[in-house]
Amino acid sequence: MHDLPAVLITGASSGIGAVYAERFAQRGHDLVLVARDQSRLEALAARLHAETGVTIDVLRADLTHPQDLEAVSARLRTDARIGILINNAGAAQSGGFLDQSSDSVARLIALNTTAPTQLAAAIAPRLANAGAGAIVNIGSVVGFAPEFGALVYGATKAFLLYLSQGLRLELGPKGVYVQAVLPAGTRTEIWERAGVDPATLPDLMDTAELVDAALVGFDRLEAVTIPPLHVAERWDALDAARLGLMSDLRQAHAAKRYHTTR
Repeated sequence: MHDLPAVLITGASSGIGAVYAERFAQRGHDLVLVARDQSRLEALAARLHAETGVTIDVLRADLTHPQDLEAVSARLRTDARIGILINNAGAAQSGGFLDQSSDSVARLIALNTTAPTQLAAAIAPRLANAGAGAIVNIGSVVGFAPEFGALVYGATKAFLLYLSQGLRLELGPKGVYVQAVLPAGTRTEIWERAGVDPATLPDLMDTAELVDAALVGFDRLEAVTIPPLHVAERWDALDAARLGLMSDLRQAHAAKRYHTTR
């Protein structure tokens, strides 16, 4: 037995999740890999076990299905070996808001917000009680930018940033590390699944470079890691402006500009 916690990774069969699996296996962590594609999960698990010797469990689940989501949640609640959760599973959506069906919007929200929230809720009490562990939520810079047009997707990623910041405030004092990772365009299968040709997109980051940068932030215990942001002070300024705005709220009365003259 070793002292390293096991890592549960959602969306682990390809892209960012698969690279996280590789990197944590190389660090000596046992893994629980979650995704819909059983055969790809098993192939990845077999390869990583052969390369690193770590123990890898495969848990096939579609996190938009409540019963599958509950099965993964139960594993997080009860498996004391799991000390790190990587909330990576997610989907994008092409087209404008007026073009999207209510069912497709519901599925996107279920996968991108409901699932990571429920999984975090499943593991958080156990980690807080242990005074150790980590929750990593994979968001997106699109959560800052309604101008990009990915309306529901961006809204779900804005939710994940807020969730991460709130969890950090609540769980940090209890010894639990929470990190939000905000990629920009990354070379993954998310584009094809959303009906977008990645060849039409400039300057996509490779998944390995993205995850390696995210893990540097993880090792440094950063609250928010934005791998494509070259001037870190820009984030600091944005966060300081947010806090300054909050300090200027006076909720007992409306601002003078909203007073009507009678």
